[in-house]
Amino acid sequence: MSHVDADSSPPASFPSFSRDWFFPSPSPYCAHSAAAAAAAAAAKTPKYPRRFSTNPRPSSSSAASLDPKPPRPPSFRSAPPVSPPLPYREARYAGPRRRLGPSLRSERPRAGGEKKAVSSGGGAAPSAGADRKPEAPAEKVPSRCEGVGDLRRRLGLRWRMAFLVAIVLTAFSSVVHKNFSLRSQVEDLQGQISQLRITLQACSLLDLAEFEGSIDKQNQDGPNKRFKNIALISSLSILCIPILLFKCIDKVPRLRSSDCILEEVSLKKQLAYRLDVFFSVHPYAKPLALLVATLLLIFLGGLALFGVTDDDMADCLWLSWTYVASAGNHADSEGFGPRLVSLLISFGGMLIFAMMLGLVSDAISEKFDSLRKGRSEVVEQNHTLILGWSDKLGSLLNQLALANESLGGGTIVVMAERDKEEMELDIAKMEFDFSGTSVICRSGSPLILADLKKVSVSKARAIIVLAVDGNADQSDARALRTVLSLTGVKEGLRGHIVVELSDLDNEILVKLVGGDLVETVVAHDVIGRLMIQCARQPGLAQIWEDILGFENCEFYIKRWPQLDGMQFEDVLISFPDAIPCGIKVASCGGKIILNPDDSYVLQEGDEVLVIAEDDDTYAPTALPMVWRGHLPKEFSIDQSSEKILFCGWRRDMEDMIMVLDASLAPESELWMFNEVPEEEREQKLIDGGLEISRLANIKIENREGNAVIRRHLESLPLESFDSILILADESVEDSAIQADSRSLATLLLIRDIQAKRLPLSMAPSRRGNFSQSSWMGEMQQASDKSVIISEILDPRTKNLLSMSKISDYVLSNELVSMALAMVAEDRQINDVLEELFAEEGNELHIRPADLYLCEGEELSFYELLLRTRLRREIMIGYRLANAEKAVINPPAKDERRTWSVRDVFVVITDKE
Repeated sequence: MSHVDADSSPPASFPSFSRDWFFPSPSPYCAHSAAAAAAAAAAKTPKYPRRFSTNPRPSSSSAASLDPKPPRPPSFRSAPPVSPPLPYREARYAGPRRRLGPSLRSERPRAGGEKKAVSSGGGAAPSAGADRKPEAPAEKVPSRCEGVGDLRRRLGLRWRMAFLVAIVLTAFSSVVHKNFSLRSQVEDLQGQISQLRITLQACSLLDLAEFEGSIDKQNQDGPNKRFKNIALISSLSILCIPILLFKCIDKVPRLRSSDCILEEVSLKKQLAYRLDVFFSVHPYAKPLALLVATLLLIFLGGLALFGVTDDDMADCLWLSWTYVASAGNHADSEGFGPRLVSLLISFGGMLIFAMMLGLVSDAISEKFDSLRKGRSEVVEQNHTLILGWSDKLGSLLNQLALANESLGGGTIVVMAERDKEEMELDIAKMEFDFSGTSVICRSGSPLILADLKKVSVSKARAIIVLAVDGNADQSDARALRTVLSLTGVKEGLRGHIVVELSDLDNEILVKLVGGDLVETVVAHDVIGRLMIQCARQPGLAQIWEDILGFENCEFYIKRWPQLDGMQFEDVLISFPDAIPCGIKVASCGGKIILNPDDSYVLQEGDEVLVIAEDDDTYAPTALPMVWRGHLPKEFSIDQSSEKILFCGWRRDMEDMIMVLDASLAPESELWMFNEVPEEEREQKLIDGGLEISRLANIKIENREGNAVIRRHLESLPLESFDSILILADESVEDSAIQADSRSLATLLLIRDIQAKRLPLSMAPSRRGNFSQSSWMGEMQQASDKSVIISEILDPRTKNLLSMSKISDYVLSNELVSMALAMVAEDRQINDVLEELFAEEGNELHIRPADLYLCEGEELSFYELLLRTRLRREIMIGYRLANAEKAVINPPAKDERRTWSVRDVFVVITDKE
C-alpha cells in the first residue's frame, strides 16, 4: 500500500471522506500518527496560516512527483493523522461538525496547486486566496434523480404488494401441499391395504378376473393421481391469473394517438372503456356475461373437485353445478379439500344468483316502467289514431265512441307528448260512457317516426291530427310537420288523415304536402261561418248539433243497387227511416251533388247520401202512394236590412265580413266594437284581402272600446241591433278559460243594459220560469228583442250558459270535434260540410210553415217532403210551435198529423 502525504488531498473523483477521517480511532498507533502529522503540518505552515483545513492540497513540487494515475481514496492506515480534539466528542459540537461535512465535500483542488495554510491557533489571518472574488453560486441544473426516486418508490410499493400477494399464495400453496402430502399418505396406506387384500384374495383362491382387475386399478392409480394434481393446480392457476393481471395491469402502458399527440393510457382504463361500451351498446350483454361467469364457475369448480375427489370429470362437473344451483348441497362433502372447494363453489353460486336476481328485477322494473310511461307498442289494426292533445279531445272521444257503438265498440289510440298516467287520469275525469270502446294512451311525439310506428300508424283506418292550444301559426306549422312525418312512413298508410287547422290560409299548404290522403277542417272558419248563419237564422245552432253529432242523425253514403234506374223524386220517399239529400255520381269521379233535380236517374255505381240515425238502421222499401198537393202561396224572400254588432276581433274577420256581405240585404249595417284602433283595423282587413269599398250590401261602423267595461258598452245602441255576435277576442284566444270569461262577462253586461233600456212586457217569457221582476227574468225578456250568439271555446262553459238560458245560442269547439269525428268515420262527408258552410251552393235554412201549408191542414211528412220539392228544397226536419228542439229525420213519415203555421221546417236549399 503506497503512503500518501498528510498534506495531499484526496482526488476530485472521491469527494466524500470515510468515517475514519472525521472520527479516528483512539488506538496508540492512531495517536502516534496524529502527533507526527501535527508536527509536519507545523513545519510547513505558511506566513498566513489557515484556520481550519480537512482537505490539504499538495505543493507544486509534490504534485509533479505524484503518479499520473488517479490516486485511490485514502484507507484507514493512509489517512492523514489528525489528533482528535476533545470538543469533537462532545454533543454540542455534533451539529457544526455535521454542517461542515457537506461543504468540505464540495471543495475541489485548484489548477495552480497552491497550498492552504492551517492556522495553529484561533487567529483571523486571511488565507492565500482571500483576495479572490467570491465565485457566483452555480445554477441548479435539473436532473433525473427526482424522477428516478419517484419511480423507485412506486416500484418499491408495488413490489411490496406483490411480495404480500406472494406470501399469501405461498401460505395457501403450503396448506394445499400439506393436504396433498397427507392425501398421498392416505392413498399409500389404501394401496397397501388393497395389496394385502389382493394377496388374501389370491390366497383364498378368488376369481382370477377380479384379481386381475384389482391389479389394473392399482396400476391406474398412479396416472389418475397425476391427472388430479394437474387439474387442481390448473384450476388454482386459472383462478389466480385474473387477480395477478388486475394487480399488474397498471404497469402495462399503452399509447393513444389523438390529433398528432401521443397520450399514455393505462391498459386498465382501455379495458374498462371497452367493457363499458360493450355493456352499453349490446342489450343482452349483461345476461351473456352472467352466463359466461356461471359456465366458468362450473368448469373451474368441476376441475377442482376432480383434483380433490375420486370421481370422474363428468360427475365432478355435475356436482359443481349442484353446488352453484343450491348452496346447501355442499353439506355432504367429506374431507378438508372437498369441503373447501365445495364451499368456494357455493359462495360463487350465491354471488351469481344475487346478480341474476338483480338482472331479473331490473328487467321487470324496466318493463313495468315502460308500460307505465306508455312506451310499449300498440298491436292493433283498423283503429282510430289521435295525435295531439287539446280541449276538444273529450268531446271527440265521446263522438267516436258513439259512432262505434253500433259495431260493439272499437279502439281509439291517443298519442301526445304527455305522461301516460296523466292522460289516462284526465280521460277518466271526463266521465263519458264509451260503450265498449277502448281508449289506449301512449306517450310520444308525432314528429318521430319510431313513435308513429309504436302506435301502428300504418294500420289505422283514420288518423286525426289535433291543433295545439296557443298561437295559430305555430299550431298549423306543427300540424304541417306532422303530416310530413306521416307521409314518410315506409309501410304506407291504410287510412286517411284528418287535420285540424286554425287558419284558413294554411289549408292549401297542408293539402299540397299531404295530397289525396289529407282532409282538413279549419276550426276557426267553421265556427265563424256557423255564427253568421245562426245570427241570421235563430235556432240553426241546435240543428247543426243534431246533424254533426252521432247522438241523433248524421250523414251516411251507401250504394243500393235496387235503386238503379229510379228518379231522385222516387228515391226521396223510398226510405222510411232516412231522408235522401244527394247523390254521389260515379260518372263524375265520385262527386257529391246535394239537392239534385227530381228528374235525375240513378246510374250503376251511384251512391245515395242520406240523413239517418245509423248506417245499419235504414234500407229502401216499396214506393208508397203519396199525394203531392200544391203550395198555398207564392214564395217570396223578405229582403229587409239588418243591423249586426261584432264584439271582439278575430283573426279571420275579413272572411266573416265577406260571408256576411253575400248573405245580407242591401243597406245593412255592421258595427265592430273592439280594442283595435280604427286605422289598424282597416290595414288588417286590407292585408287579409278585403276591399272595403267593394262591399255591396253592408256598411261598416267602427267603435273602439273594451267589451268588458260597462260604460264603453253603454255608449252603443244595444237595444237596436237585430243580432249581436260575441267573438272570442284574438288577444286572449290562446287561453280558452280567459277567452270564455271575457265572453261571459260581455254577455252579462249586454243583457243587463238591454233589460234596463227595454220596456218591461207583461207577457211571460218563453225562455224560462223566472219572474219578470227578477234579474234573470229581465235578461230573458231582453233576449226576446235581439239574438245574441256567444262563441265559447271550452265546452264546460257552454253547458253553464245553456242551463242559465241567458244566451240564445252558444257555439263552442264541441261542433269542431263533431265535424272531426264525422270526417274521420267517412272522409266523403267533408265535401258535404264544405258545401253547406261555403258562400255558394246549398245550405241549411229554417222556413216558416205557411210557405208549404195552411193552418190546421193534415199532411204526412212524405207529402210535405214532396211539396218542398216544388221550391227545389229538401225538408229534413221540423220544430213545432210549442217544442224546444227540432226533430230531424222524424219517424212514421207516412202518418198524417195536423200542422200549424207557427211551426217551422228545416230544409236544404240553394243560397239566395
